[in-house]
Amino acid sequence: MAKFDYFVLFAEMRTGSNFLEANLNLFDGVACLGEAFNPHFIGYPDRNDVLGITQPEREADPQALIDAVKDAPGLNGFRFFHDHDARVLDIALTDPRCAKIVLTRNPADSFVSWKIATQTGQWKLTNATHAKTGQVTFDADEFDGHLAGLQDFQVRILNTLQRTGQTAFYVAYEDLQDVEIMNGLATWLGVEAQITALDKKLKKQNPMPMAEKVQNFEEMSQALARADRFNLTRTPNFEPRRGPLIPTWVAAARSPLLYMPLKSGPTAAVEQWMADTDGVAPSELMRKFSQRSLRDWLRDTPGHAKFTVVRHPVAWAHTAFCERIVANGPGTFAEIRRTLGRIHNVAVPDGGPIPETDATYDMAAHKAAFLAFLKFLRNNLSAQTAVRLDAAWASQSTLLQGMADFGLPDVIVREGSLDRDLAWIAGRAGIETPPPVPAQTDPLAGRLAAIYDDAIERAARDAYGRDYESFGFGDYA
Repeated sequence: MAKFDYFVLFAEMRTGSNFLEANLNLFDGVACLGEAFNPHFIGYPDRNDVLGITQPEREADPQALIDAVKDAPGLNGFRFFHDHDARVLDIALTDPRCAKIVLTRNPADSFVSWKIATQTGQWKLTNATHAKTGQVTFDADEFDGHLAGLQDFQVRILNTLQRTGQTAFYVAYEDLQDVEIMNGLATWLGVEAQITALDKKLKKQNPMPMAEKVQNFEEMSQALARADRFNLTRTPNFEPRRGPLIPTWVAAARSPLLYMPLKSGPTAAVEQWMADTDGVAPSELMRKFSQRSLRDWLRDTPGHAKFTVVRHPVAWAHTAFCERIVANGPGTFAEIRRTLGRIHNVAVPDGGPIPETDATYDMAAHKAAFLAFLKFLRNNLSAQTAVRLDAAWASQSTLLQGMADFGLPDVIVREGSLDRDLAWIAGRAGIETPPPVPAQTDPLAGRLAAIYDDAIERAARDAYGRDYESFGFGDYA
């Protein structure tokens, strides 16, 4: 009897997964079928199916594709990244007949490599004469978000294997050039075949030193020195294990106030109020905390007040939709936008249209797309889609649970009563004459008011029923 029915190669972009797949496919009877559960394509960008299963069929029933992988001749598997279909992770991780291969790479190296590939458009290299090079700017906040996603994924893999009495075969990026390790992997998989040489088609990209690949290398070095998270690629998971995104928390310049923002909430308005409280600019607020520096602040700031602000689910979803899907540029999700249009009928063109003035994507089109997005959210929040559940549209109650890993806010404020409640919080912190909250806390409120109706309200309640119940929200208008 075969040792395993199929395998999953857990990896991330720019960790060497293409090269490992190519070497696995050198073994007789082994086939790695690409990114079979990438939410934006199936297998490879230019393919329409994997083993006869199309992308819409996979979206409707991921188990059908897993069954096809198991039933195909030989030992078959696929690559799986942290933002692939979460439903498959639940199936594969708990199945002892599924072999788990975990490929890791120094996250700073993979991050810079990903940035260069994004800049040059070159994701694979088979002919060194066609190599494209580039120099990128390191953004510490972007890297922190990138690393947090990797950490959460690695911890989930590790803990699930521990709880179910399984183990994985761990491969580091540096191991990929060792033919004996590749043969050892094949033996572990239960494959009798062996190879004498590695695949020669794929060429290493960007072999130059890191200092030549990053424009602000000194700044990067300082940021990574503060992070203290490296030399960890030889271990099953990345430390430290983090839940809340503490670097996004904001403290007042002088007053004992700590704001714990949620991603699609009224962050700009609250930060302006905090700045006005101390008579400073928002840029002077304290940011980019680590757990250690935040603990220092809490200890050194007696009488502090920690708070967060929840937004009505209709406005919450609309903000996420406009800022992440409709808009264009940094922080937006172009690939998810295209997948939503192709699979979930969320018809939003590329280019960042402004519905108030766009001749094609007008307010009627915006309303239809937002309704389709809300219907997508109902399935996405129930783990019924291949698209990742992003913090921009996750339920606010779930995000607050994540904060509890470090500490809950003292006060949870609704956006609709910000002026009154922030004044109370300020008084609690000893601030006698707090400033008013900016009049406009949601810059997209006018756009939402123009399209809001009962259908949108019902769709939002279907998606965010728990938030309505937890925070006592009524209808949006």
